[in-house]
Amino acid sequence: MIKGKKIILGVTGSIAAYKSAQIIRLLVKEGAEVKVIMTTLAKEFITPLTLATLAKNPILVDFFDPTNGDWNSHVDLGLWADAYLIAPATANSIAKMATGVADNLLLTTYLSAKCPVFIAPAMDLDMFAHPATQHNLENLKAVGNQIIEPATGELASGLEGKGRMEEPENIVRFMANYFSEKPLVGKNILITAGPTYEKIDPVRFVGNYSSGKMGFALAESCAQKGAQVCLISGPVQLKTKHPNIERIDVESAVEMYDEVVGRFYGMDGAILCAAVADFTPIEAANEKLKRDNENLILELKPTQDIATSVGEMKMESQFLVGFALETNNEEINAVGKMERKNFDFIVLNSLNDEQAGFGYDTNKICILHRSGSKKQFELKNKDAVAEDIVNEIITIM
Repeated sequence: MIKGKKIILGVTGSIAAYKSAQIIRLLVKEGAEVKVIMTTLAKEFITPLTLATLAKNPILVDFFDPTNGDWNSHVDLGLWADAYLIAPATANSIAKMATGVADNLLLTTYLSAKCPVFIAPAMDLDMFAHPATQHNLENLKAVGNQIIEPATGELASGLEGKGRMEEPENIVRFMANYFSEKPLVGKNILITAGPTYEKIDPVRFVGNYSSGKMGFALAESCAQKGAQVCLISGPVQLKTKHPNIERIDVESAVEMYDEVVGRFYGMDGAILCAAVADFTPIEAANEKLKRDNENLILELKPTQDIATSVGEMKMESQFLVGFALETNNEEINAVGKMERKNFDFIVLNSLNDEQAGFGYDTNKICILHRSGSKKQFELKNKDAVAEDIVNEIITIM
């Protein structure tokens, strides 16, 4: 969906600037026309000649060409573009964009842009996590910019963490999804995400390691494709971005059960991604339990089974997708769960796969259908995994 688009690529002074060459190559391959604006420092990391050769357009750096006085109009550039992608975007440039500083051509063009703006941060993990940077990113989101979240991995500093610019293929995919057709317009989809906490006393609970990242990625993907999403989430530290997402926060399995069962009939389908506790204490103490020399015996009872109840409610016009996180006999256990819960298909991932499952930014899945067919996918960022799952839902719908 990028074919024929006029795209400005802004390149700032980051070691990740070398990836801008691949971004240009992919955009041009998709049929886009690309113009590149570089900051002065960006030229220290990759040569303008390299990017000009790939973009088939002269590189713009300064407001005017000192050799002949030609003016590079930021206003004209802002009107020309269908999209403005800033990749890599350093903490410094992000701060300037958030506060309206216009001291170079890249920034003045940003302030003049009438098109969607996509920002791909690239910096060390401490810089990315710093409250000032997070505040700046939130401000940029609030005025409509699309933030392409950085990945977690090895950084130029030698440290490992979040701050690595997303790979060019995923950046271009993100933009393509933004401009793509909206096949889920008019559809209402319920998604569950995160863990549930089952109280033992006022300060302790039974829970699990789910971060909610997979469920939130699914919600964003469905919303980007036009769906109205009802996201029912357990306790997580994540934020929703898309205006098509209605978020309902719950804590316990019974709270999630009530919300899901109460809303499912009004939906075209549901994706049950939450890691709901299977057991809850029979009785929670009203006061904090004190430690003594005796063993503590905690008696648990099964929670209400959300998937089974929704599977029984499901009508032919509705779809239902579930997840299975397994440690052994993965496919056998997943297929059995799919049959019992009346899922249309189930998404299987294994704790035996490195960097898959709880807590990671990546996941490796296998989609199993009731027909017996299966699709195996490689390890991907969870946003890309969400795209694969949602595309599968569109196929069955």
